[in-house]
Amino acid sequence: MADKDIPGIHPYDQPAGGWGALRATAKAVFEQMNAPEAAVTLFRTNKPYALRSKRPEGFDCPGCAWPDKKHTSTFQFCENGAKAVTWEATRKRVPPEFFAAHTVTELLGWSDYQLEDEGRLTHPMAYNAEKDIYEAVDWDVAVARIGEILRNQADPDTVEFYTSGCASNEAAFLYQLFAREYGTNNFPDCSNMCHEATSVGLPQAIGIGKGTVSLDDFDHCELIIAMGHNPGTNHPRMMGTLQEVARRGAPIIVFNPLKERALERFTDPQNPVEMATFSSTPIASTYLQVRIGGDAAALKGVMKSLLEMDDASAPGSGVLDHAFIAEHTRGFEELAADVRATSWQDIEARSGLPMQALRDVAAAYAKSNATIITYGMGLTQHHQGTQNVQQVANLLLMRGNFGKPGAGICPLRGHSNVQGDRTVGITEKPGADMLRRIEETFGFKPPDTHGHDAVAAMQAISEGRSKVLICLGGNLAVAMPDPQRCFPGMRGLELSVHIGTKLNRSHLLTGMNKDDLAERGIEPGDEILVETAIGQGPERQLAKVIAVAYSIARGSVATYYPEANCLVPLDYNDQASGTPSYKSIPVRIVRAHAE
Repeated sequence: MADKDIPGIHPYDQPAGGWGALRATAKAVFEQMNAPEAAVTLFRTNKPYALRSKRPEGFDCPGCAWPDKKHTSTFQFCENGAKAVTWEATRKRVPPEFFAAHTVTELLGWSDYQLEDEGRLTHPMAYNAEKDIYEAVDWDVAVARIGEILRNQADPDTVEFYTSGCASNEAAFLYQLFAREYGTNNFPDCSNMCHEATSVGLPQAIGIGKGTVSLDDFDHCELIIAMGHNPGTNHPRMMGTLQEVARRGAPIIVFNPLKERALERFTDPQNPVEMATFSSTPIASTYLQVRIGGDAAALKGVMKSLLEMDDASAPGSGVLDHAFIAEHTRGFEELAADVRATSWQDIEARSGLPMQALRDVAAAYAKSNATIITYGMGLTQHHQGTQNVQQVANLLLMRGNFGKPGAGICPLRGHSNVQGDRTVGITEKPGADMLRRIEETFGFKPPDTHGHDAVAAMQAISEGRSKVLICLGGNLAVAMPDPQRCFPGMRGLELSVHIGTKLNRSHLLTGMNKDDLAERGIEPGDEILVETAIGQGPERQLAKVIAVAYSIARGSVATYYPEANCLVPLDYNDQASGTPSYKSIPVRIVRAHAE
């Protein structure tokens, strides 16, 4: 069977964006809102003020975390942004009558898409266990019930306060203040599942857990190295920035196991010339399909090439910034010794990339006077995610690519306010200065014992040590790994509170390299079984998966999350940061037996 004959798989040879994006946007928008409503709402997106009244009625797009320089056009949104805004601002509603007609047991059988597509909740709802349905309650009653159970907890540390990136700065600040006055630093949040490796690794490497570049730096960079992220899907407004960089001739080198169309070529839907001429802009000048989990080896290969080039240079003309290294870094000799001791054979085996390709990257990097490295969860959600992040910083330090225009490190967040929540105090490890200022300003002494991150919180819930979970947005049960363990734990809570606007549930297509499929006697379209292969805990399987031949590095497979979270043990994570290793789970692929 050819891929084109597999349900859900359709060939698409066009660039990302363009007319395809406009058609998809229109279809998605009008499923949720009528045309006048959609126009009014979307024209307020990413603008500080409404167009006509000049009143502060605009809002920041929840679609991604990419910022804007200036608001210069009427249309300040992309395909994903329009979908995200209208999905939340939908005219669909879920009244109490809906819950009277559907038991919780029935709703658990619905997909997450079906649940959310029903629309926005209209009332506070409380679960009636005898009837197995949710029933409407007054706000005062709901708050009183929650307060009573919280007051009756013998230990505040038995309560978990989860925060989603959907929360605003103001709400998140008040939320952390309430929890700390209650007496705990248990703040599992969505950043624990995505960029905690950044928050832990970068302070150790460069002294700050955030990116070091602004949008202006992209105007001055001479090279971008993009690792482990797909801007077309996860931060689409970045495509405009990458398109500008590509058009002025700066190379963009991509490391990604999967071929992503947006990183190959892009048509800007807001560019009338490209739209009218059906033209596009090539984005990646070099596209390297690194093996999953091979990023650190690839980075080491680039470093090894730099050291070789520096050794071969005449005195005083090396490719490394020795003055910067001497003045601003420590540990260079140890790093260099480790890199020199690593063989090219090992680097090629681990990265899946040939030596010459990595030497070419090093040559481009050595030529650039200002380099930005961007990275996403393709680097952080690994068993050695913190080390991956630190290796990115090490590569930048070797040529002094910090503290100057057009250079630096750029971790790419997916949700619109993950960083904002952390900045206003959503952290299980608060610093002494922050706690002191809370005490001085608000008149109570907050706890100083470190609390639970997302993994520790779910471990405590599954083991019965935590009794209460309060979620400010998000879909924690589905986002976490190991639903076989997490779902029963959450069902056993004394109280579970979800502050949200829609319902959620707190098969599949798997992409494989065509040669890997052939080697295993699997045809595209075959049903396969995916098994976790780490020798840890009970057997974990994902059944009824359809094999699809895809442009991906050999020895690697890709599938959808959260559906495949059942393959990831809760305890299988980056030990330095606690980030679940969603993207480095060894698996076995077995052809399913015909029934």
